[in-house]
Amino acid sequence: MPVVMTEADLHAFLEREFPQTAGDFIIEEVGEKAIRVRLPVAERHLRPGGTVSGPSMFALADVSVYLAVLAMIGPKALAVTTNCSIDFMRKPAAGADLICVCRLLKLGRVLAVGECLMFSEGSDAPVARASLTYSIPPER
Repeated sequence: MPVVMTEADLHAFLEREFPQTAGDFIIEEVGEKAIRVRLPVAERHLRPGGTVSGPSMFALADVSVYLAVLAMIGPKALAVTTNCSIDFMRKPAAGADLICVCRLLKLGRVLAVGECLMFSEGSDAPVARASLTYSIPPER
Protein backbone atom coordinates (compact mmCIF):
# COMPACT_ATOMS: atom_id res chain seq x y z
CA MET A 1 0.00 0.00 0.00
CA PRO A 2 1.65 3.26 -1.08
CA VAL A 3 1.91 6.42 1.01
CA VAL A 4 -0.70 8.94 -0.22
CA MET A 5 0.24 11.93 1.98
CA THR A 6 3.81 13.20 2.35
CA GLU A 7 5.33 15.09 5.28
CA ALA A 8 4.38 18.37 3.57
CA ASP A 9 0.82 17.16 2.89
CA LEU A 10 0.36 16.10 6.52
CA HIS A 11 1.78 19.37 7.83
CA ALA A 12 -0.58 21.37 5.59
CA PHE A 13 -3.49 19.20 6.80
CA LEU A 14 -2.64 19.90 10.46
CA GLU A 15 -2.32 23.63 9.75
CA ARG A 16 -5.74 23.66 8.08
CA GLU A 17 -7.69 21.33 10.43
CA PHE A 18 -5.88 21.80 13.76
CA PRO A 19 -4.24 25.25 13.68
CA GLN A 20 -4.32 25.44 17.49
CA THR A 21 -1.80 22.59 17.86
CA ALA A 22 -0.21 22.11 14.42
CA GLY A 23 2.96 23.92 15.48
CA ASP A 24 3.50 21.55 18.41
CA PHE A 25 4.68 18.66 16.23
CA ILE A 26 7.32 18.17 13.56
CA ILE A 27 6.76 15.36 11.06
CA GLU A 28 10.26 14.08 10.36
CA GLU A 29 9.69 11.01 8.23
CA VAL A 30 6.79 9.19 6.59
CA GLY A 31 6.99 5.65 5.23
CA GLU A 32 4.64 2.81 4.41
CA LYS A 33 2.59 2.29 7.60
CA ALA A 34 5.22 4.20 9.60
CA ILE A 35 5.98 7.72 10.77
CA ARG A 36 8.46 9.59 12.96
CA VAL A 37 7.19 12.69 14.77
CA ARG A 38 9.04 15.09 17.09
CA LEU A 39 7.63 17.03 20.02
CA PRO A 40 9.89 20.05 20.62
CA VAL A 41 9.59 20.08 24.41
CA ALA A 42 8.73 23.48 25.89
CA GLU A 43 7.85 24.59 29.41
CA ARG A 44 4.13 24.03 28.74
CA HIS A 45 4.86 20.28 28.28
CA LEU A 46 6.44 19.87 31.71
CA ARG A 47 4.99 18.66 34.98
CA PRO A 48 6.27 19.44 38.48
CA GLY A 49 9.75 18.03 38.78
CA GLY A 50 10.70 19.22 35.30
CA THR A 51 9.83 16.10 33.33
CA VAL A 52 7.54 15.82 30.31
CA SER A 53 3.92 15.29 31.38
CA GLY A 54 1.89 12.19 30.57
CA PRO A 55 -0.71 14.22 28.65
CA SER A 56 2.05 15.62 26.42
CA MET A 57 3.33 12.11 25.71
CA PHE A 58 -0.24 10.96 25.00
CA ALA A 59 -0.67 13.82 22.54
CA LEU A 60 2.54 12.83 20.73
CA ALA A 61 1.49 9.18 20.45
CA ASP A 62 -2.06 10.09 19.44
CA VAL A 63 -1.06 12.53 16.70
CA SER A 64 1.58 10.10 15.44
CA VAL A 65 -0.90 7.26 14.90
CA TYR A 66 -3.43 9.69 13.42
CA LEU A 67 -0.88 11.00 10.93
CA ALA A 68 0.36 7.49 10.09
CA VAL A 69 -3.23 6.50 9.25
CA LEU A 70 -3.81 9.64 7.17
CA ALA A 71 -0.53 9.12 5.32
CA MET A 72 -1.93 5.82 4.09
CA ILE A 73 -5.64 6.63 3.50
CA GLY A 74 -5.66 10.36 2.77
CA PRO A 75 -7.10 13.39 4.60
CA LYS A 76 -9.98 12.03 6.68
CA ALA A 77 -10.32 14.54 9.50
CA LEU A 78 -12.98 12.50 11.30
CA ALA A 79 -10.81 9.45 12.03
CA VAL A 80 -10.89 9.18 15.84
CA THR A 81 -9.11 7.41 18.67
CA THR A 82 -11.18 4.57 20.14
CA ASN A 83 -8.59 3.09 22.50
CA CYS A 84 -5.20 3.95 23.98
CA SER A 85 -2.83 2.22 26.36
CA ILE A 86 0.46 3.78 27.45
CA ASP A 87 3.31 2.32 29.47
CA PHE A 88 5.54 5.00 30.98
CA MET A 89 8.92 3.28 31.33
CA ARG A 90 11.43 5.92 32.41
CA LYS A 91 11.72 9.64 33.00
CA PRO A 92 12.40 11.60 29.78
CA ALA A 93 15.73 13.44 29.70
CA ALA A 94 15.52 17.04 30.93
CA GLY A 95 15.56 19.57 28.10
CA ALA A 96 15.43 16.96 25.32
CA ASP A 97 12.81 16.76 22.58
CA LEU A 98 10.65 13.64 22.43
CA ILE A 99 10.74 11.48 19.31
CA CYS A 100 7.89 9.11 18.48
CA VAL A 101 8.54 6.18 16.17
CA CYS A 102 5.19 4.77 15.10
CA ARG A 103 4.13 1.86 12.95
CA LEU A 104 0.70 0.67 11.98
CA LEU A 105 0.16 -2.97 12.91
CA LYS A 106 -3.23 -3.14 11.20
CA LEU A 107 -4.83 -0.86 8.66
CA GLY A 108 -8.28 -2.11 7.84
CA ARG A 109 -11.35 -0.57 6.28
CA VAL A 110 -12.82 0.65 9.59
CA LEU A 111 -10.06 0.21 12.21
CA ALA A 112 -6.36 0.91 12.44
CA VAL A 113 -4.03 -0.22 15.23
CA GLY A 114 -0.74 1.56 15.82
CA GLU A 115 2.21 1.06 18.11
CA CYS A 116 4.50 3.87 19.26
CA LEU A 117 7.84 4.00 21.00
CA MET A 118 8.80 7.38 22.41
CA PHE A 119 12.41 8.38 23.07
CA SER A 120 14.23 11.36 24.49
CA GLU A 121 16.34 12.79 21.69
CA GLY A 122 19.79 11.22 21.78
CA SER A 123 18.75 8.13 23.75
CA ASP A 124 18.10 4.57 22.54
CA ALA A 125 16.06 3.66 25.63
CA PRO A 126 12.31 4.25 25.18
CA VAL A 127 10.61 6.48 27.74
CA ALA A 128 7.13 5.21 26.84
CA ARG A 129 5.29 2.71 24.68
CA ALA A 130 1.76 3.27 23.44
CA SER A 131 -0.80 1.23 21.55
CA LEU A 132 -3.73 3.05 19.95
CA THR A 133 -6.75 2.04 17.92
CA TYR A 134 -8.38 4.43 15.47
CA SER A 135 -11.83 4.27 13.92
CA ILE A 136 -11.81 5.23 10.25
CA PRO A 137 -14.99 6.95 8.97
CA PRO A 138 -16.87 5.10 6.22
CA GLU A 139 -16.74 6.34 2.65
CA ARG A 140 -19.84 8.25 1.55
